[in-house]
Amino acid sequence: MVILIDGLNFFMRHYAANPSMTQHGDAAGGVVGFLRGLAGLCRQFNPREVHVVWEGGGSLRRRAIYADYKKGKKPQHFNRYYEDDIPDSNQNRLSQVAFLTKCLRNLPVYQHYVKDCEADDVIGYCARYEFGNDDIVIVSSDKDFYQLIDDRVKVWSPGQKRLIDGDVVVEKMHVKSSNVALTRAFVGDPSDNINGVKGVGFKTLAKRFPALTFDERVSLDFVFKECERLKKTSKVQVYSSVLENKDLVRRNFRLMCLDISNLAATQIQQIKGSLEINEKKYDKLSFLRSLRKFGLINFDPNVLFLQMNLLNKR
Repeated sequence: MVILIDGLNFFMRHYAANPSMTQHGDAAGGVVGFLRGLAGLCRQFNPREVHVVWEGGGSLRRRAIYADYKKGKKPQHFNRYYEDDIPDSNQNRLSQVAFLTKCLRNLPVYQHYVKDCEADDVIGYCARYEFGNDDIVIVSSDKDFYQLIDDRVKVWSPGQKRLIDGDVVVEKMHVKSSNVALTRAFVGDPSDNINGVKGVGFKTLAKRFPALTFDERVSLDFVFKECERLKKTSKVQVYSSVLENKDLVRRNFRLMCLDISNLAATQIQQIKGSLEINEKKYDKLSFLRSLRKFGLINFDPNVLFLQMNLLNKR
């Protein structure tokens, strides 16, 4: 099994909730939570490899399709209590991420960063093409990854503490994972500033277009043709609403689909190169020195080391 971690997503969940501090009085919850979470994932899934994928500054291709993509999206803030007021800051977040990436270089995990590329696209490409013969667990709370789920690929949600498989997708979205990207193109995604078709939701789509509940992948053109056919004999508004927003839906599908369409050839080569040149390194002494320099003297790495020892031998 291979674990693919959405690095910033996993970090931010711990950054917002974990109250750990350094001896210098700086917040360090993102680092501590990430490292503890990494140990937990290895204990739970017993992977042969762990890959951490970091954001590369956003997708230029998606911004070219829609200039307001993710516009106004703000970073997550602390949601925990302190007796003294400790200000949240970009500097603290950046310093924690920088330190974390340095720490991970001394552990037997792989890290990847592709410039001008979203981690979602790198993970999607790796899951489908680079590790096509492996069982995959994607670690993220991002529902974009649900479209990748099949008999081989699952998603571990840190927030729900639940393994998301095809049955859970049907339970949550009422459609098969193979049709999640298409369905979300109609519904939209406010968190990414992507508007959907007004009045159209997952339940409505599943009810009006039963083919979405089958394993076969449905095309946009099929849905549009069904709308043309059904509106002739039905007064249900959804059919007309969809047809009036065909361009919006097509745009949304291009934004939401995790496949090579949003990757340049040079970025694919960077992904392949990153997978080839990465080496598994394990240096406990350097790791401990980094912890002390950062001020994490109260963090006990023994549980982490136990899991890293096992991972290093695989």
